[in-house]
Amino acid sequence: MDLKGYMGKLLWVDLTREKIEARETPENLVKAYIGGKGLGARLLYDLSKPKINPLSPDNPLMFMLGPLVATGVPAATKAALITKSPHTHTFLDSYGSGYWPSWLKLAGYDGLILLGRAERLSYLYIGDDGVELRDAGHLKGKGVFETTDILVRDVGDKAAKVATIGPAGENLVEYACVSCDYHHSFGREGGGAVMGSKNLKAIIVSTDNRDVEISKPDEFDKFLSEVNRTEIMGPDHEWARTDGTPIIIDWSNETGLLPTHNFRMGVFKYADEINAETLRRYRTTKYTCYRCPIACRNIVEVRRGKYRGVKLEGPEYETIAMSGSNCGIRRFDAIVKWNYIVDDLGMDTISAGATIAMAMEAYQRGYLKSEDLDGLELKFGNEDAWINILNYIAFRKGIGDVLAGGVKRLAEYLGGDAWKFALHIKGSEMPAYDPRGSFGMALAYGTSDRGACHLRAWPVAYEAFGDMDPFTPEGKAKVVIEDQDRNSVKWSMVICDFYAVGYETMAKFYTLVTGREVSTNELREIGERIWNMTRLYNIREGFSRDDDFPPYRIMSQSLKHGPPKGKKVTKKIYWKMLMEYYKLRGWTAKGVPTKKKLKSLGIKA
Repeated sequence: MDLKGYMGKLLWVDLTREKIEARETPENLVKAYIGGKGLGARLLYDLSKPKINPLSPDNPLMFMLGPLVATGVPAATKAALITKSPHTHTFLDSYGSGYWPSWLKLAGYDGLILLGRAERLSYLYIGDDGVELRDAGHLKGKGVFETTDILVRDVGDKAAKVATIGPAGENLVEYACVSCDYHHSFGREGGGAVMGSKNLKAIIVSTDNRDVEISKPDEFDKFLSEVNRTEIMGPDHEWARTDGTPIIIDWSNETGLLPTHNFRMGVFKYADEINAETLRRYRTTKYTCYRCPIACRNIVEVRRGKYRGVKLEGPEYETIAMSGSNCGIRRFDAIVKWNYIVDDLGMDTISAGATIAMAMEAYQRGYLKSEDLDGLELKFGNEDAWINILNYIAFRKGIGDVLAGGVKRLAEYLGGDAWKFALHIKGSEMPAYDPRGSFGMALAYGTSDRGACHLRAWPVAYEAFGDMDPFTPEGKAKVVIEDQDRNSVKWSMVICDFYAVGYETMAKFYTLVTGREVSTNELREIGERIWNMTRLYNIREGFSRDDDFPPYRIMSQSLKHGPPKGKKVTKKIYWKMLMEYYKLRGWTAKGVPTKKKLKSLGIKA
């Protein structure tokens, strides 16, 4: 490959036949899709059969990198996990950071593609001395933290980096994670269950860290210094350097969109007990991912009380909101403990918190009784039950077998009107921004390619947290589309969400690193191409316009407190946003990309 920034090889592993080979990274595809999400989306479409069972050996599991990863570009520290989701049956991309993604790149690969199913529980060793599949019988049932420690000792390299599943992944919990560097997770929609279905416990990378070749190193270093000075150390990223995402607790509570008691309210009266100011009392230091100057991570420790001694990297806003206010929990030290357990078991904190919150409402309404829960009093605010239910889920014990499927599965199990308080889209639990306080978020959730997701587009920044009217459908489709396309490019480079990078900066970094000049307009077209590619995948898997709508509670029940008091995203309001969205996308009124649009983007399906 002539392009710099890429390592030139993809590592293909057939777990069934234990066949391992490095294949050339396809230059034509990286020019069209860059890497990360984009290249993974194209490969997933081509490699998998329509309507494939996500837990079958034939469902590919990929960890894809981009040209900027491990180069020193701010926040270019992530890998994209790509597969078909066992939780939503949609296209799935999920992102993990820390050091493991950079180690995979520095070991000489642009991505890892896993096919088949190992005969026995195994782990994959990737080293400068070779790649091999090894027995992992001694790791069966172990948590993320212990597994990581054992494997680092096993390979004799203290600097080795591990990506692993916990018991939740082994037991095929639908929202199980793949975790790297202890507390960094490929979090949403069940990548850990896919890895567990392949009998693969972990992937460890041991390398002497070869350099990533940069096309124009002197110009790159100069531009990097300028960006670090003017963008990263500027006011737009101060929140990340000082507090990280927990600062959003106060923003959401003040604007009335903080999920509380399973999204029945948007204001939590104890928000000041779980916010960033409270976190600072537990924080011991700040932490950074590989070569990232932002240092957004918070290392916290509980120093007194019943949870004394618990240390954690986190918790993030989504975890605090979905496990805290949404479950009626007001103690920050308890949230740290809960987060620690979820990370060790290997589960997504958003889906776990949302599912437990729905179970709490079901218990309150009489759908679930104490005898259904082995005597657990699963009430809002009950810390002990809220913590103890986690092991039930991870090991699929009793009611945990149902909760392991998330809120949609719970609603089906409970029957009756339970679907009315199941907060999900396409089976994915809704994240921690109530769209009744930010109508654009309803459209962002509904049109997301992996189910309800706040990362595809974040219009709340322009609406409730900005100057745009949050309670009107006007202009929201344009904002959502722009975010979705730009983020598709970011996640193909692969750059973290915490860097608010624009097309111009991405284009210059890409040009200086790869040696291939690309314009901002070309990047915009690539972002649109990627978004249409994942839409085509979901349509092929049976999704339609009917799956692009918010849940019942958001459209039928208004909030009673804060700025959104009396507001709901009615069908009329949402329909207007959705039809405008389809029109601007160049799709039919049923949400299908037209042949003209696909031809203009060079997509062959």
